[in-house]
Amino acid sequence: MGEQPLRKIGLKKAALGVVALAVAGSGLATLAPSAGVASSHREAPLIAGTPKLDNTDLYAFVSPDKPDSVTMLANWTPFEEPNGGPNFYPFAVDAAHDINIDNNGDARPDITYRWQFTSRYKNPNTFLYNTGPVTSLTDPDLNFTQTYTLTRITRTGVKVLAQGKVAPSFTGKASMPNYGALAQQAVTPLPGGGKSFAGQADDPFFLDLRVFDLLYGGNLTELGHDTLAGYNVNTIALQVPKSDLALRGNVSRNPVVGIWTTTSRESVDVHHAEHFGHGLQQVSRLGMPLVNEVVIPVGRKNEFNATRPADDAKFLPYVSSPEVPKLVKAIYGIPAPAAPRKDLIEVFLTGVCKACGPVQADLNSQLLNKDVVKSWFKPSEQLRLNMGVAPAAQPNRMGVLGGDLAGFPNGRRLGDDVIDITLQAAEGILLPGAPAVVGTLGDKVNANDHAFQGGFPYVSLPNMDSVN
Repeated sequence: MGEQPLRKIGLKKAALGVVALAVAGSGLATLAPSAGVASSHREAPLIAGTPKLDNTDLYAFVSPDKPDSVTMLANWTPFEEPNGGPNFYPFAVDAAHDINIDNNGDARPDITYRWQFTSRYKNPNTFLYNTGPVTSLTDPDLNFTQTYTLTRITRTGVKVLAQGKVAPSFTGKASMPNYGALAQQAVTPLPGGGKSFAGQADDPFFLDLRVFDLLYGGNLTELGHDTLAGYNVNTIALQVPKSDLALRGNVSRNPVVGIWTTTSRESVDVHHAEHFGHGLQQVSRLGMPLVNEVVIPVGRKNEFNATRPADDAKFLPYVSSPEVPKLVKAIYGIPAPAAPRKDLIEVFLTGVCKACGPVQADLNSQLLNKDVVKSWFKPSEQLRLNMGVAPAAQPNRMGVLGGDLAGFPNGRRLGDDVIDITLQAAEGILLPGAPAVVGTLGDKVNANDHAFQGGFPYVSLPNMDSVN
């Protein structure tokens, strides 16, 4: 797409207030645009061919109804059309689905929660997913079932936390007349008061993806439609006490954690198996939303998916001199903030703290933890959460930009509008002297198409109507 044809469209600056230039979902322009869609939905060439291994979004927040705990949600398998039978959408077997925690800032996992799945058909002599109405997870009419083992991995050992049942794909009201009950049966209690869930859910991410049609039709006429509405994902949810995550178990002294998810599959590549250990090769990774879509260039996307946060220094140039603001300047005339973008480095790679960069606030860097050895700290791409910030009584979809410190980029809640937030941050809203128009940028999709649940696992029940 050349600059000159788009300039001929003659877009007026007055239209910029709706420039949903989520510009490719503008992963906060954290780096560079790509041909991917949504938050790590088909973001890299290799993982797009194996959607069961593609982790699409990560959320982490202090539980609003249980504020002594943290809830983490990770999604897999993008764009699940509800009527995708007869096999529907199982979790991948022979793979590790991990949520990783770094509480000391060295960009290595101090804690890993790992889900590994098994599948079973009761009757392989039928094409049916279920052979009659299903009223429980143990119903004999539920022909295809999945179970999982959840382990907690630390440097001192591995502990099995639970053996759980997976909520099935929603095959329709005749087959599953009370899917909500099935989903609740899939909530598994954990030792110490935590909970785990694995099953299908409505995709909670909301945005307009028509940016790929010549930037919303070339004249901003294609705008304000949630193009993920109606699709489902496979969700893993975990709720644990804050002390389970904090460095030395001390939340008051060490409230900040960094979080990212990974998918690793059993490897036949001896080199990579030795590199990652346990015979597993990492093939997908996600921390902050939208990074691998619009931050990492297409030639390095597969590499990013296989890279550990401790090795993120090689991707620094894409953060310090991001491409998205340059595109916005070329197409819409909004000046691009000068590089190097130390504000984006702070938001995405170090967390926000007064000692970290130009955003002078102490919010969510592990450097704020009193027991952190500062010489061990390593900038890396993670979703960072300060567990000491209480849930907001009235959450603001713009998170920290809206004055709500319990929201993105301090963790990520289901209702946070990461497209609008990241676009505005990419255009310099955190820097002095940002043009007033920057504070109006967004895609006019401000909420999910379904209300979220008030309790664990919080996500909405899966859609059953065809997207088409």
